[in-house]
Amino acid sequence: MIGKTVSHYRVLERLGGGGMGVVYRAQDTRLGREVALKFLPDELARDRQAIERIQREARAASSLNHPNLCTIYDIDEYDGRPFIAMELLEGETLKHRISGRALPLDEVVGCGVQLAEGLAAAHAKGIIHRDIKPANIFLTRSGQLKILDFGLAKVTSRLGLPEAVGVTAMATAGLEEHLTSPGASLGTVAYMSPEQARGEPLDTRTDIFSFGAVLYEMATGQLPFPGSSAAVIFEGILSRAPVPPARLNSAMTPELERVIARAMEKEPVARYASASAIAEDLKRLRRPAETAATPAAAPASEKSVAVLYFENRGGGPDDEYFRDGITEDLITELMKIPGLQVLSRSAVLSYRDKPLTPAEIGQQLHTAYVLEGSIRRAGNRLRLNAQLVETRTGHGLWGERYDRQMEDVFAIQDEIVRSIAKALRVMLSDQEKRALARVPTANVKAYDYYLRGRQFFHQFRRRGYDYARQMFQRAIEIDPGYARAHAGVAYCHCYLYMYWEATDANLREAEVASRRSLELDPQLAEGHVARGLAVSLSKQFDEARIEFETAIRLDPKLFEAYYFYARACFQEGKNEDAARLFEKASEVNPDDYQSPSLLGMVLGALGRTAEAEQAYRRGAATAEKHLELHPDDARSLYLGAGCLACIGEHRRAIEWAQAALGIDPEDCGVCYNVACVFSNEGRIDEAIDCLEKAMWHGHWYRRWAEKDPDLNNLRSHPRFQALMKSS
Repeated sequence: MIGKTVSHYRVLERLGGGGMGVVYRAQDTRLGREVALKFLPDELARDRQAIERIQREARAASSLNHPNLCTIYDIDEYDGRPFIAMELLEGETLKHRISGRALPLDEVVGCGVQLAEGLAAAHAKGIIHRDIKPANIFLTRSGQLKILDFGLAKVTSRLGLPEAVGVTAMATAGLEEHLTSPGASLGTVAYMSPEQARGEPLDTRTDIFSFGAVLYEMATGQLPFPGSSAAVIFEGILSRAPVPPARLNSAMTPELERVIARAMEKEPVARYASASAIAEDLKRLRRPAETAATPAAAPASEKSVAVLYFENRGGGPDDEYFRDGITEDLITELMKIPGLQVLSRSAVLSYRDKPLTPAEIGQQLHTAYVLEGSIRRAGNRLRLNAQLVETRTGHGLWGERYDRQMEDVFAIQDEIVRSIAKALRVMLSDQEKRALARVPTANVKAYDYYLRGRQFFHQFRRRGYDYARQMFQRAIEIDPGYARAHAGVAYCHCYLYMYWEATDANLREAEVASRRSLELDPQLAEGHVARGLAVSLSKQFDEARIEFETAIRLDPKLFEAYYFYARACFQEGKNEDAARLFEKASEVNPDDYQSPSLLGMVLGALGRTAEAEQAYRRGAATAEKHLELHPDDARSLYLGAGCLACIGEHRRAIEWAQAALGIDPEDCGVCYNVACVFSNEGRIDEAIDCLEKAMWHGHWYRRWAEKDPDLNNLRSHPRFQALMKSS
């Protein structure tokens, strides 16, 4: 096998193997990167069940993307033997790291957090691993943990498998039937949950038990249920308690021991309800050590509010977009009140549907007040409950229940905002009262389509923008005077132009829609931003400057105004202005990862190296936080990778960049930004390969590349020069 070319992979060396697979290091001749190829061993190459298992591993893992999960790139076949192309990792397995000895407790907690977060990402996609054990957990040389081997994974009905691998619902059901016959026990015996050992139906809590067993072994160096035979081990799992970890490790803390015990409860209902909950508890264990040298958090402002995502009492997934939209509109309206500090959408997104009290969330977010509520729709009826809670005491300061017709939704929002202002003793001017009372559309059906469109818009995918544009257009058909919907259409065409399809048609539609938005409502800040973005793409920078500054005057807290104004200044070569505006965008929305990453680039170009490094560190941290919620977000991966490369975390930078490519290797935006990472890492040919893919998109990326300092390492290369000259 060594030296052979398998599909478009050149096999370099054998890395190792086990009962279910042999792994080789190989070179991807198309992308120029090194990968790992996993084949079935010869004796299993014709075993139908083994073949289905390796295919299942690829299908399950390919739907996942998270820093703590091994990335799957491809599945193919060679001489009748299926193989998986996956992320190449360098380091050791957790099994090898433990080797019969207890690990330092800070390492146990750190690895535990990463393992829990990786499991949470898999569970969120409807995937149960069913074989969590130290041999399936890898520690890279940089200390990053990766979960391996989804060969025994169970895909629940919550997950729609990628169409690219050709799996229908019927085929998935067939795999489940063949691989898991009734009463069969899968997984490695020593780490099985009691219900898995009994061959019973499983849910995500089986992985939580196995997680507890792994945590136990890391902390003690011993198995929780040792035995010389499977029967003895099964008996221990089903009926015996493990030796308390404190007896085996004198350094054990009571808090960590409680986490392990709760994860390993015999009854699933007594365990942690989710891997995310374990991660939170473990983070609290390491928090004192991590924050000992940092200053105390600033006290909450007297008039600061976090608006939590309202509970969807209707329960149906079809109502999620409505619940989210109402919550986000309340955030937007409250932000318009001078003297009131309101956390952004991204700041509260991670607390959506979390089982925490408003007071607990307020304390974590350092806000004085929290607005919580619930929404239920039934036909044309709307029931909305809202309550303003004081963080310090947990007492309600104001509350109201609204039983109205759907047509009253804007009046309800207006009443809530006014009531909060009154409760917090914030005086509203007559002009502010009139602004709050303005109704964006008289037709609630148009508003409903607008909210659907906004949900798709936040996905940052081409298909998402196509769907969002259709929803906004449907809103306009119902209400041609809906200015926000016209602005939404303009935004969609701008994004499609910038990242996927730089056509005159997209530019023309963006200009027409943004102009119409302002004709309908000259006071709409979002409309001025859409107009500014549209004309900046046509290099009409003077007009763009007027539009962005008008938007900022109308709404000084509008993040998009500063962000796109900064991008326009960068395109114009005005780096000092771009740096100031990116910094302001970060202040308005401190949870955004885009502004600090681009700020670092601009500051670096200005020679302000120390400030650039600070910005890059902030960008990497916010991108990592975003990935906890959205592990399959390629943009946060490649921008975060750019930040990591610039602060010297080279291995993680490459891992994140390759993960972004793995999500969508043909996407122009992904290819361009990964090219920037490869350029900074000195991978010149790989960078230009990616850049060539991006450039088929046309002049937009070429214009950006003209001034992009991340590509400076490429500028003397003949291939780059030829690429920049090509039409």
